[in-house]
Amino acid sequence: MASPILVTGGTGTLGRHVVPLLREAGRDVRVLSRRGREPADGVEYVTGDLLKNEGIEEAIGAAGIVVHLAGGAKGDDEAARNLVRAAARAGVQHLVFISVIGSDRVPLSWLKTQSDAEQAVIDSGVPWTIQRAAQFHDLVLKAVQSMAKFPVVPNPGGLRFQPVDARDVAARIAGLVLGEPAGRVPDLAGPKVYGMDELVRGYLGARGRRRPMMPVRIPGKAGRAYRAGDNLALDGADHGTRTWEDFLDERLGQAGSTRAPAHSLSPGSG
Repeated sequence: MASPILVTGGTGTLGRHVVPLLREAGRDVRVLSRRGREPADGVEYVTGDLLKNEGIEEAIGAAGIVVHLAGGAKGDDEAARNLVRAAARAGVQHLVFISVIGSDRVPLSWLKTQSDAEQAVIDSGVPWTIQRAAQFHDLVLKAVQSMAKFPVVPNPGGLRFQPVDARDVAARIAGLVLGEPAGRVPDLAGPKVYGMDELVRGYLGARGRRRPMMPVRIPGKAGRAYRAGDNLALDGADHGTRTWEDFLDERLGQAGSTRAPAHSLSPGSG
């Protein structure tokens, strides 16, 4: 009988798609969670906390494969270090880690934790696979919804994204988990590049709303990195199939309807 697969972040945006795919492939799955749950659909839930370094070795147990999908607002580097130390001690045969495109190029503190987490995996001594992906549609939607609440929507100039559907990433992750350790694999991004104004207009149009937009500039090194496209995967990347419009149509059910355009304001306009 194959050893179980431990999934961290198994109840999150990505994990809730990955876990069923692994079950469909006939694998036993164990999910590490900060809160206890009853077993369901052949999935075992174990309690632990990566950041506090609690319950990790017990969660790994005899798992031959560990899939690290958990993430938070801070501390992802330390959480990864705690996990990989336990994985190395347990003799894990394959560690699969999801990271973010541009983690080593865009100078933001959270992205630095992703880069450091990658390095922890690489240095762990455990055979590994790292998949970098673009921002999920779900995350972009939350950001756009927050921006759209303002009477005048800020439009950061030069800010572009390649949002990818979590299900496209989940299919890739499941395939990697069931394969051999592959090191750093090609980045996975969405099929289209959008300016932030296009993402906002798509959302507003899908909701039948109108908002003026005001150009703003992202300052400093981070702004220069975004304007240079350092968060994008333009060469050598793989691409998902679901666009932002597809996602909005499914999530909001109105993306194919008549869209009310957002209007742009120049900095000096009244």
